[in-house]
Amino acid sequence: MKIGIVGDFNPAYPSQQAAQEALVHSSERAGISARMDWIPSTGVKDRMYDYNGYWIAPGVPKSLDGVLQVIQYARQNQVPVLGTCGGFQYMVMEFARNVLQIEDIGHEEQNPAARNLIISRLSCSLAGQDVKVIIMKTSRVYDIYQTEEVTEPFRCSFGLNAAYITELENAGLLITGSDSSGEPRVIEMPEHPFYIGTLFVPQLRSTPVSPHCLVDAFLEHASR
Repeated sequence: MKIGIVGDFNPAYPSQQAAQEALVHSSERAGISARMDWIPSTGVKDRMYDYNGYWIAPGVPKSLDGVLQVIQYARQNQVPVLGTCGGFQYMVMEFARNVLQIEDIGHEEQNPAARNLIISRLSCSLAGQDVKVIIMKTSRVYDIYQTEEVTEPFRCSFGLNAAYITELENAGLLITGSDSSGEPRVIEMPEHPFYIGTLFVPQLRSTPVSPHCLVDAFLEHASR
């Protein structure tokens, strides 16, 4: 089995390094033989069709279009996809661009002049914080966690612009986890085999003796 980690790898970036390590933790506990490859955002065209699942990694990619192309392929072809931190943000952007057909979508950190800033600055930065997330009981994420409240680490200052929530949900991208103020922290597509994005970084909680349940579930679906 092959997992593509989509992004421009920087070994000095803890959340990226942890993603790779978390896949090892989960695959070893499950007894799954998994090969993990980093797919650089500028080189996706020749490499994105050979994987059983995709992890959309944190970080600012050199080519946003390259990352969105992989997400679109995974969404349309029912390939399992997990996005964390920046990966959550790029999953939202791909859906807005290609499903909602919103033109000139933007990320406030990367393109603040865009007409439709679907990813905007959070009112309070979550970088370096552990925050409680409330999970909807009707969601796939709840089925994975088996609890309505979890506390997870965040490393971000940007998230989903609330002005677009209704439009996204009406089209099938659901908010299934929120903080105590109701701000979106988890997205998923119920009609997809595994399409989950978290604004938090679960990989930072994974250890060899206690792999993270979200990563376990992602690998289990990718191995089918």
